[in-house]
Amino acid sequence: MTEHSVTLPRIAILGAGSMGRAILSGLLQPQVRVDGGIVVTNRRRRPAAHPCGDERVTALATEESPTANRLAVAGAGIVLVAVKPAMVPDLLTEIAGALDPGAIVVSVAAGVPLSRLEALLPASVAVLRSMPNTPAVVGRAVTGLSAGTRSSPEQVALVRRLFETVGRVVEVPEPQLDALSAVSGSGPAYFFFLVEQLTAAAVRKGFTPEQAAELVNGTFIGSARLLEQSGATPAELRIQVTSPKGTTERALAVLQSADLGSVFDSATDAALARARELAR
Repeated sequence: MTEHSVTLPRIAILGAGSMGRAILSGLLQPQVRVDGGIVVTNRRRRPAAHPCGDERVTALATEESPTANRLAVAGAGIVLVAVKPAMVPDLLTEIAGALDPGAIVVSVAAGVPLSRLEALLPASVAVLRSMPNTPAVVGRAVTGLSAGTRSSPEQVALVRRLFETVGRVVEVPEPQLDALSAVSGSGPAYFFFLVEQLTAAAVRKGFTPEQAAELVNGTFIGSARLLEQSGATPAELRIQVTSPKGTTERALAVLQSADLGSVFDSATDAALARARELAR
Protein backbone atom coordinates (compact mmCIF):
# COMPACT_ATOMS: atom_id res chain seq x y z
CA MET A 1 0.00 0.00 0.00
CA THR A 2 1.48 3.31 -1.07
CA GLU A 3 2.43 5.85 1.58
CA HIS A 4 2.99 8.80 -0.74
CA SER A 5 0.69 10.77 -3.01
CA VAL A 6 -0.09 9.25 -6.42
CA THR A 7 -1.84 10.82 -9.41
CA LEU A 8 -3.29 8.54 -12.08
CA PRO A 9 -5.38 9.12 -15.22
CA ARG A 10 -8.99 8.00 -15.64
CA ILE A 11 -9.23 4.25 -14.94
CA ALA A 12 -11.64 1.58 -16.16
CA ILE A 13 -11.80 -1.72 -14.25
CA LEU A 14 -13.52 -4.39 -16.31
CA GLY A 15 -14.61 -7.08 -13.88
CA ALA A 16 -15.59 -6.54 -10.25
CA GLY A 17 -14.40 -9.86 -8.86
CA SER A 18 -12.23 -10.11 -5.76
CA MET A 19 -9.07 -8.84 -7.48
CA GLY A 20 -10.85 -6.00 -9.27
CA ARG A 21 -12.38 -4.87 -5.97
CA ALA A 22 -9.06 -5.20 -4.15
CA ILE A 23 -7.35 -2.92 -6.66
CA LEU A 24 -10.28 -0.52 -6.46
CA SER A 25 -9.81 -0.28 -2.70
CA GLY A 26 -6.19 0.74 -3.25
CA LEU A 27 -7.21 3.43 -5.71
CA LEU A 28 -9.66 4.88 -3.19
CA GLN A 29 -7.03 5.63 -0.58
CA PRO A 30 -6.89 9.33 0.42
CA GLN A 31 -3.39 9.79 -1.01
CA VAL A 32 -4.42 8.52 -4.47
CA ARG A 33 -5.93 10.93 -6.99
CA VAL A 34 -7.49 9.56 -10.17
CA ASP A 35 -8.12 12.38 -12.65
CA GLY A 36 -11.41 11.73 -14.42
CA GLY A 37 -12.60 9.12 -11.93
CA ILE A 38 -12.95 5.35 -12.01
CA VAL A 39 -15.48 3.27 -13.93
CA VAL A 40 -16.11 -0.33 -12.85
CA THR A 41 -18.06 -2.82 -14.92
CA ASN A 42 -19.51 -6.17 -13.98
CA ARG A 43 -22.11 -8.51 -15.42
CA ARG A 44 -24.50 -7.61 -12.62
CA ARG A 45 -24.61 -4.51 -10.48
CA ARG A 46 -22.86 -5.30 -7.19
CA PRO A 47 -22.88 -2.94 -4.21
CA ALA A 48 -19.33 -4.02 -3.30
CA ALA A 49 -18.12 -2.66 -6.63
CA HIS A 50 -19.51 0.79 -5.95
CA PRO A 51 -18.61 2.15 -2.52
CA CYS A 52 -21.57 4.09 -1.18
CA GLY A 53 -21.19 7.82 -1.46
CA ASP A 54 -17.84 7.78 -3.30
CA GLU A 55 -18.29 10.11 -6.22
CA ARG A 56 -15.03 8.93 -7.81
CA VAL A 57 -16.57 5.59 -8.81
CA THR A 58 -19.16 4.88 -11.49
CA ALA A 59 -20.52 1.32 -11.59
CA LEU A 60 -21.98 -0.13 -14.79
CA ALA A 61 -23.63 -3.52 -15.31
CA THR A 62 -23.53 -5.24 -18.69
CA GLU A 63 -26.88 -6.95 -18.06
CA GLU A 64 -28.44 -3.46 -17.86
CA SER A 65 -26.34 -1.88 -20.62
CA PRO A 66 -24.81 -4.13 -23.30
CA THR A 67 -22.35 -1.35 -24.20
CA ALA A 68 -21.15 -0.87 -20.61
CA ASN A 69 -17.60 -2.04 -21.29
CA ARG A 70 -17.21 0.24 -24.30
CA LEU A 71 -18.62 3.17 -22.34
CA ALA A 72 -16.21 2.44 -19.48
CA VAL A 73 -13.04 2.46 -21.60
CA ALA A 74 -13.90 5.61 -23.57
CA GLY A 75 -11.52 8.29 -22.33
CA ALA A 76 -9.72 5.96 -19.92
CA GLY A 77 -5.94 6.27 -19.65
CA ILE A 78 -5.62 2.84 -18.01
CA VAL A 79 -7.94 -0.11 -18.61
CA LEU A 80 -7.62 -2.98 -16.15
CA VAL A 81 -8.90 -6.29 -17.54
CA ALA A 82 -9.88 -8.30 -14.46
CA VAL A 83 -12.16 -10.98 -15.93
CA LYS A 84 -11.60 -14.72 -16.16
CA PRO A 85 -8.97 -15.76 -18.75
CA ALA A 86 -11.52 -17.46 -21.02
CA MET A 87 -13.45 -14.19 -21.28
CA VAL A 88 -10.47 -12.03 -22.26
CA PRO A 89 -10.43 -12.48 -26.09
CA ASP A 90 -14.12 -11.64 -26.51
CA LEU A 91 -13.84 -8.69 -24.13
CA LEU A 92 -10.83 -7.20 -25.92
CA THR A 93 -12.54 -7.64 -29.29
CA GLU A 94 -15.56 -5.83 -27.86
CA ILE A 95 -13.64 -2.80 -26.52
CA ALA A 96 -10.92 -2.50 -29.18
CA GLY A 97 -12.71 0.16 -31.20
CA ALA A 98 -13.65 2.25 -28.16
CA LEU A 99 -10.14 2.64 -26.72
CA ASP A 100 -8.39 5.99 -26.97
CA PRO A 101 -5.05 6.05 -28.80
CA GLY A 102 -2.32 5.94 -26.17
CA ALA A 103 -4.46 4.06 -23.66
CA ILE A 104 -2.80 1.36 -21.55
CA VAL A 105 -4.53 -2.02 -21.24
CA VAL A 106 -3.37 -4.11 -18.28
CA SER A 107 -4.42 -7.76 -18.04
CA VAL A 108 -4.75 -9.48 -14.67
CA ALA A 109 -5.78 -12.74 -16.36
CA ALA A 110 -3.41 -15.69 -16.01
CA GLY A 111 -2.33 -17.65 -19.06
CA VAL A 112 -3.15 -15.11 -21.80
CA PRO A 113 0.18 -14.08 -23.38
CA LEU A 114 1.10 -10.56 -24.39
CA SER A 115 1.30 -11.55 -28.05
CA ARG A 116 -2.35 -12.61 -27.97
CA LEU A 117 -3.42 -9.48 -26.10
CA GLU A 118 -1.57 -7.20 -28.52
CA ALA A 119 -3.02 -9.00 -31.55
CA LEU A 120 -6.54 -8.25 -30.34
CA LEU A 121 -5.97 -4.53 -29.74
CA PRO A 122 -5.07 -1.53 -31.94
CA ALA A 123 -1.39 -0.76 -32.47
CA SER A 124 -1.91 2.59 -30.75
CA VAL A 125 -2.66 0.87 -27.42
CA ALA A 126 0.02 -0.24 -24.96
CA VAL A 127 -0.42 -3.64 -23.31
CA LEU A 128 0.97 -5.07 -20.07
CA ARG A 129 0.40 -8.26 -18.09
CA SER A 130 0.20 -8.29 -14.31
CA MET A 131 0.06 -10.99 -11.67
CA PRO A 132 -1.09 -9.65 -8.28
CA ASN A 133 -1.66 -12.06 -5.41
CA THR A 134 -4.55 -12.18 -2.96
CA PRO A 135 -2.98 -10.08 -0.16
CA ALA A 136 -3.94 -7.17 -2.41
CA VAL A 137 -7.21 -7.32 -0.45
CA VAL A 138 -5.35 -5.94 2.59
CA GLY A 139 -2.91 -3.75 0.65
CA ARG A 140 -0.01 -6.22 0.95
CA ALA A 141 0.17 -7.72 -2.54
CA VAL A 142 3.22 -8.69 -4.49
CA THR A 143 2.46 -7.97 -8.14
CA GLY A 144 4.49 -9.24 -11.08
CA LEU A 145 4.46 -6.86 -14.06
CA SER A 146 5.54 -7.55 -17.65
CA ALA A 147 5.58 -4.97 -20.43
CA GLY A 148 4.49 -5.63 -24.00
CA THR A 149 6.31 -4.55 -27.13
CA ARG A 150 4.37 -1.28 -27.39
CA SER A 151 4.80 -0.09 -23.79
CA SER A 152 7.06 2.89 -23.10
CA PRO A 153 9.08 3.15 -19.86
CA GLU A 154 6.77 5.99 -18.81
CA GLN A 155 3.69 3.82 -19.30
CA VAL A 156 5.23 0.95 -17.35
CA ALA A 157 6.08 3.36 -14.52
CA LEU A 158 2.49 4.61 -14.50
CA VAL A 159 1.09 1.08 -14.18
CA ARG A 160 3.64 0.33 -11.51
CA ARG A 161 2.33 3.26 -9.48
CA LEU A 162 -1.20 1.88 -9.84
CA PHE A 163 -0.25 -1.51 -8.39
CA GLU A 164 1.85 0.06 -5.66
CA THR A 165 -1.44 1.27 -4.19
CA VAL A 166 -2.05 -2.37 -3.12
CA GLY A 167 1.49 -3.51 -2.31
CA ARG A 168 4.85 -4.17 -3.91
CA VAL A 169 5.67 -4.55 -7.60
CA VAL A 170 8.33 -6.70 -9.27
CA GLU A 171 8.99 -6.08 -12.97
CA VAL A 172 10.00 -9.19 -14.91
CA PRO A 173 10.18 -10.23 -18.58
CA GLU A 174 7.10 -12.16 -19.64
CA PRO A 175 8.85 -15.59 -19.76
CA GLN A 176 9.39 -15.24 -16.00
CA LEU A 177 5.80 -14.28 -15.20
CA ASP A 178 4.55 -17.87 -14.95
CA ALA A 179 7.42 -18.74 -12.60
CA LEU A 180 6.58 -15.67 -10.53
CA SER A 181 3.00 -16.89 -10.35
CA ALA A 182 4.22 -20.27 -9.06
CA VAL A 183 6.05 -18.48 -6.24
CA SER A 184 4.10 -15.37 -5.22
CA GLY A 185 0.80 -15.98 -7.01
CA SER A 186 0.31 -19.40 -5.42
CA GLY A 187 2.46 -18.54 -2.41
CA PRO A 188 -0.40 -17.48 -0.12
CA ALA A 189 -1.91 -20.97 -0.52
CA TYR A 190 1.39 -22.56 0.50
CA PHE A 191 1.49 -20.31 3.57
CA PHE A 192 -2.10 -21.09 4.55
CA PHE A 193 -1.43 -24.81 4.09
CA LEU A 194 1.50 -24.63 6.55
CA VAL A 195 -0.72 -22.75 9.01
CA GLU A 196 -3.36 -25.48 8.65
CA GLN A 197 -0.86 -28.25 9.29
CA LEU A 198 0.71 -26.67 12.38
CA THR A 199 -2.76 -25.88 13.74
CA ALA A 200 -3.82 -29.49 13.29
CA ALA A 201 -0.64 -30.63 15.07
CA ALA A 202 -1.46 -28.30 17.99
CA VAL A 203 -4.97 -29.78 18.25
CA ARG A 204 -3.52 -33.30 18.28
CA LYS A 205 -1.38 -32.20 21.23
CA GLY A 206 -4.45 -31.35 23.28
CA PHE A 207 -5.20 -27.70 22.51
CA THR A 208 -8.72 -26.67 21.56
CA PRO A 209 -9.18 -25.51 17.96
CA GLU A 210 -9.57 -21.95 19.23
CA GLN A 211 -6.38 -22.12 21.27
CA ALA A 212 -4.50 -23.76 18.40
CA ALA A 213 -5.62 -21.03 16.00
CA GLU A 214 -4.53 -18.31 18.42
CA LEU A 215 -1.14 -19.95 18.95
CA VAL A 216 -0.39 -20.64 15.30
CA ASN A 217 -1.93 -17.58 13.65
CA GLY A 218 -0.27 -15.29 16.16
CA THR A 219 3.08 -16.99 15.69
CA PHE A 220 3.01 -16.78 11.89
CA ILE A 221 1.77 -13.19 11.82
CA GLY A 222 4.29 -12.10 14.44
CA SER A 223 7.13 -13.88 12.66
CA ALA A 224 6.22 -12.24 9.36
CA ARG A 225 6.20 -8.83 11.02
CA LEU A 226 9.60 -9.57 12.59
CA LEU A 227 10.99 -10.57 9.19
CA GLU A 228 9.65 -7.38 7.64
CA GLN A 229 10.88 -4.99 10.32
CA SER A 230 14.15 -6.53 11.50
CA GLY A 231 16.10 -6.26 8.25
CA ALA A 232 17.52 -9.74 8.94
CA THR A 233 17.32 -12.65 6.51
CA PRO A 234 15.07 -15.64 7.25
CA ALA A 235 18.18 -17.75 7.87
CA GLU A 236 19.52 -15.25 10.40
CA LEU A 237 16.21 -15.14 12.26
CA ARG A 238 15.94 -18.94 12.24
CA ILE A 239 19.40 -19.23 13.77
CA GLN A 240 18.45 -16.74 16.49
CA VAL A 241 15.52 -18.96 17.51
CA THR A 242 17.51 -22.19 17.32
CA SER A 243 19.55 -22.76 20.48
CA PRO A 244 22.31 -25.38 20.08
CA LYS A 245 21.12 -28.81 21.23
CA GLY A 246 17.72 -27.31 22.09
CA THR A 247 14.13 -28.24 21.24
CA THR A 248 13.91 -26.12 18.09
CA GLU A 249 17.08 -27.65 16.70
CA ARG A 250 15.61 -31.12 17.22
CA ALA A 251 12.36 -30.14 15.44
CA LEU A 252 14.22 -28.54 12.54
CA ALA A 253 16.27 -31.69 12.09
CA VAL A 254 13.05 -33.57 11.41
CA LEU A 255 11.89 -30.96 8.90
CA GLN A 256 15.27 -30.96 7.16
CA SER A 257 15.20 -34.75 6.90
CA ALA A 258 11.99 -34.41 4.90
CA ASP A 259 13.99 -32.51 2.25
CA LEU A 260 11.54 -29.61 2.09
CA GLY A 261 13.74 -27.87 -0.48
CA SER A 262 13.01 -30.61 -3.00
CA VAL A 263 9.34 -30.61 -2.01
CA PHE A 264 9.03 -26.89 -2.74
CA ASP A 265 10.95 -27.31 -6.00
CA SER A 266 8.51 -30.01 -7.07
CA ALA A 267 5.47 -27.99 -5.99
CA THR A 268 6.51 -24.82 -7.82
CA ASP A 269 7.54 -26.87 -10.87
CA ALA A 270 4.05 -28.40 -10.93
CA ALA A 271 2.43 -24.95 -10.72
CA LEU A 272 4.69 -23.67 -13.51
CA ALA A 273 3.89 -26.63 -15.74
CA ARG A 274 0.17 -26.07 -15.24
CA ALA A 275 0.52 -22.37 -16.07
CA ARG A 276 2.20 -23.27 -19.34
CA GLU A 277 -0.53 -25.80 -20.13
CA LEU A 278 -3.15 -23.09 -19.61
CA ALA A 279 -1.24 -20.69 -21.83
CA ARG A 280 -1.23 -23.24 -24.66
